[in-house]
Amino acid sequence: MSYIIKLGFSPCPNDTFIFDALINKKIDTEGIDFICDAEDIEQLNERAMREDFDMCKVSFNAFLHIADRYQLLDAGSALGSNCGPVLIGKKEFPHDEIAKLAIGIPGKYTTAALLLKFAYPDATDLHEFRFSHIEKRILKDTIDAGVIIHETRFTYQEKGLVKIADLGEYWEQQTGFPIPLGGIVIKRDMPQALKEKLSRIMKSSVEYAMQHPQSSMDFVKEHAVEIQDEVIQKHIDLYVNDYTRSLGEKGKAAIRYLFDYAVQHKMINSLPEAIFFE
Repeated sequence: MSYIIKLGFSPCPNDTFIFDALINKKIDTEGIDFICDAEDIEQLNERAMREDFDMCKVSFNAFLHIADRYQLLDAGSALGSNCGPVLIGKKEFPHDEIAKLAIGIPGKYTTAALLLKFAYPDATDLHEFRFSHIEKRILKDTIDAGVIIHETRFTYQEKGLVKIADLGEYWEQQTGFPIPLGGIVIKRDMPQALKEKLSRIMKSSVEYAMQHPQSSMDFVKEHAVEIQDEVIQKHIDLYVNDYTRSLGEKGKAAIRYLFDYAVQHKMINSLPEAIFFE
């Protein structure tokens, strides 16, 4: 039986790297055709909230709120160490002043926003911008500081900005777990056989990318037209790792910890059953 699957992914190098083989049919897609939309991560999060996609990359913060309708695939996630969002500004601030700052975030459902709350629960003067606009807003003094993600993590110092706090590092120090940034989810109500196919295809696409790292470069650069080759490679190297191939027990434990934290702090009401598709 053939299926058409509506797929959402971000244009960031780590996503285009792992999805290239699937989208461009360098692997067997088992009779499935994909209709694809490339969107900013917060747009993906919001569209997943509306169930616009059958399969989608989402922030783990967003996954907290849709886990009753979606399940997480074992392959394709972005977790790791020393790869989390960074709080930056024109200057450093004393720790006790940070919660009082006007802070830019790349979307309320991003994991960056959640990790800011995890580190600075009293920070409430938050302003949402597209991730690529946050540095400009700081430089124009629209905000005091901002949480940066994706490729801006590698380039902020070139603009004269400084690190105030590494939010991912704080998560790792406090929890002992890798930083859970985002993953690939599929709709719960799809037939079991279809979900099994999508799981196999995603895993095959990741494996192909990791075994043939140059094969995806044209596709990656097509979506990352304003990013230098060196930054593209740093981005892929940082966010694509063994957790992308398979969550493993430690990756799953990190995500469960995030869900438990969200329940304890009344961000969600309860922990849904079977958040992982296995």
